[in-house]
Formats: sequence, structure tokens, C-alpha cells
Amino acid sequence: MQGRVFFQPPEGWVGDVIPFAREGELNLFYLHERREIPKPGTSWSLAVTRDLLTVEDRGTALPHGTDDDADFNAYTGSVVRDASGTHHLFYTGHNPAILGADGTPLQVVMHATGDGDLTSWTKHPEHTFGAPAGYESGDWRDPFVFFDERRGLWRMLITARRTDGPERRRGLIAQYESSDLLTWKEAAPFWDPRRYVAHECPEVFSIGDWWYLVYSEFSDAFATRYRMARSPEGPWITPERDTLDGRAYYAAKSAAWGDRRIFAGWIAGREGDSDDGAWQWAGTLSLLEAGQNADGTLAFAPPPEILDSFDEEVSAGLGPTALSAPDGHRCAVGAGTLPEQYLLRAEFTVTADTAEYGLLLHASADGDRGYVIRLEPRRGRMVLDRWPRRRTGEAQWQISGDVPHLIELERPADLSAGRHTVEVLAEGDLAVIVLDRQVCLSTRLYDLRGGRAGFFVTDGTAELRALSVRVRGDRP
Repeated sequence: MQGRVFFQPPEGWVGDVIPFAREGELNLFYLHERREIPKPGTSWSLAVTRDLLTVEDRGTALPHGTDDDADFNAYTGSVVRDASGTHHLFYTGHNPAILGADGTPLQVVMHATGDGDLTSWTKHPEHTFGAPAGYESGDWRDPFVFFDERRGLWRMLITARRTDGPERRRGLIAQYESSDLLTWKEAAPFWDPRRYVAHECPEVFSIGDWWYLVYSEFSDAFATRYRMARSPEGPWITPERDTLDGRAYYAAKSAAWGDRRIFAGWIAGREGDSDDGAWQWAGTLSLLEAGQNADGTLAFAPPPEILDSFDEEVSAGLGPTALSAPDGHRCAVGAGTLPEQYLLRAEFTVTADTAEYGLLLHASADGDRGYVIRLEPRRGRMVLDRWPRRRTGEAQWQISGDVPHLIELERPADLSAGRHTVEVLAEGDLAVIVLDRQVCLSTRLYDLRGGRAGFFVTDGTAELRALSVRVRGDRP
């Protein structure tokens, strides 16, 4: 395998990422999760890239506090630079031994400054503040700071919850304002939809004439979502497809890198390194780039630098082919074995009346075993499935046939008749599936490795116009 495209520290996992662009570098602060028992404190570490391909790990950037400090866990926040060149780091302080008024571990907003060395910060505990009256003291986190040029002041967005209302709909984004980044005054809430438990890792940014609010939620589905508006004051519009990715890609935040918008999130691991294991907190870093469509909505795909680095084609043993099964199922499976790291690209043409078609990954020669990327035009979605599924018994019918697909891994998509392209970026157990450079589905593929690539159609007609598998050639 020629160099990794997904970063993970040598010891531990990548939690929430805080991107900060400066002088051509994309600085990726991340919460360093070690999954040790007893659980140690959480620090910020720093990974840096200048080309979106090579990532350098620079180790601990902001160390967590002692057992008695408010920041025993130094959790998510943001980094800004003021007009004088001083860097300001705002973060969440959390200590499970310090309880708030609501009896849960207290969360507070904390502050540190630096002179430009992003691995050296001076903490200012005297600037710490917690939730005011009317907000739960145990949910006060993820401060995101930005400068409002129109008003000439700094604004801070905070993940918060009200003390009243239905338990799972108290979440809102609180707001504070400051003229000097030192003294903060409570302002009206930034967004209060009364919909979710919490809106984690909020951020706002603009592209052209549109503003975007991004946040992560775990109430309806674990997902990073976005809203659109013509101004940072709203009103916020819900796009038809309001998610960045699926269940496995969480807490994504972004930075402007030149004239581009790069998102950094983590692809979750699963317990037992198994397709059937429960999703875990933290995982492996994954970068996505947001593109703006003509209507202002956002498209997501891995940056071209990553995809283009797969520059050497290997045989998949499967060429262009058309399959027709007006009332049935047909598949064609290649002869080549999929490598550990690859970029697969498939181009399809499909008729309007086709129910399902798509790709097989790591499949058996007859196509009966493998991962299934199923495009379902009638349902307007792309799903990830797997056969065989987990059996519930020895009887013939106990094959989990009542499961529509691998649970929680589906993406809404425009699958109207015509041409579509699916790309699969795979490395070890990691995979990012991309439809038309618009829709992403990130995941882990643990149980089936090697195997073949294939193409199928169910109740309809589809043509595989081209299929290529590329690897990364020798690199220095």
C-alpha cells in the first residue's frame, strides 16, 4: 500500500477536528482519543498538511489539565487570529469530577493565547465562563468564534440546551459577543429550532452570496447537517439534502483554504473491528471538499488531489456491459482481485423504469457474497448493503431478510434516468463512496476483504459504460 490517504495517529484515534488555515497550511487540531481504561484526560493534538495528501503529526498542541482542573478534558472549540497577530484558542473544559447545578459534569468555555507557535499556548483560566440562567450547566460546549465585519465585533456560537421544554428538543445554539476576545456578553440565541437534543460543533461561513450554518446532531440520526441563508442572521433554509455524509462521518468542521472550503471529520470505528459492531466515538481523519451548486446547495467529495493520486490502473477483469432484468436480477463479476488500497470508478447509464442497480465490492465469483452499493431511483437513495447478513438462526429463512440494508448507511440522492458515476476510495477497512461528486457515504468495511468488483441490475435495465480500478504508484 503506497502511503496512507487517511490519517490516524500512531497511538489512538482522531476525535473532533478543528481546522485552521494559515499561510498555505491546513492545521488540523484534533481531540486525541486513546480508548484507555481508566479514561485519561483528552488533549488537542495537531496534524498539518500543505497539499491535502501528506499529513504531518506534530503531537500535543494543547495539553489537558490535571485531575482537579476544569479542563481535565480539553474538548472542541475554535482558533482565530486577531488584528495584532495574537492567536486565540477557545475550547470546552470538562471534568467528570466537577458537577454543575443540574448534577451532571460541568462544561465551560475556556481560553488560551499564543504567539503563532500552534503547539504552544498560554491558558487563561480567569476567562472561563459557564452557562447562564436558563441553560443546562452540563451542556455548554464547542465554542466557535468568528469576526462579523459588518458589525465590527467577534461572535461566539456555543452548543447549549435550555432547562425547559421536551427533553430531546431543548438544544439550541447560544451566542455571545465581544469587542476584544477577552470579555464576552450574552446575546440572543443564534439558532433555536426546538428540534434536536443538541447542535454539536456549530460553525458559520459564507461562499459568495450564501451563508451556511453547519452542526452535528445525534437525535434523529448521527449526522453533520447544514442550513443556508442570505445573511448570518437567517432565516435559515433547509436544503433538500441537508447532510454532508452518513452515519459514520461525524463532527465535521471546515476551513477556507484559499478559495476552497475543506471539511475535516472522522470516520467512526466499530466495536470488535466488525461490520456488526456498534459505532464508536472517534476514528480516522477524512477530508471532504464542499462545492457550491448553482442553487447554493453544497456538493461533497474527497479533494481532487486525493483522487488524482491514484494514477496507476490495474485490471478489474470487468469491461463495459449492459444488463437487462425487467423482472429479475442479473450481475456481472470481474476476474481481478481488489487491492488493499484503491480508487474504483464506474460510469452507468440507466433507464427511467429501473428499480435498482449498482456495484459489488469484495464479492465472490458468483456475486452472492460481498458489499453492495445499491442505487434505488424509485426511493431516491444510495444504500450500502452486505451479503451474507448476520444470521439469527439455522433455519433457511433466518438470514436477516427483514433488514432493508446495512442499517444507518443510506444517502438521499438524485438518481433520475441518464448517466451517473460512482467512485469508491478504499484503504484497508475504510471506504468513501461518492455519487456524481455530489453525495458521499463514508464507512468501514471490516469483514470482507480482497474479492472482486461487480455490476448488477434488478427489475430494469442499466449499462456499465466503464469501470476502472487504480492504485497509487511508487512515491518518494
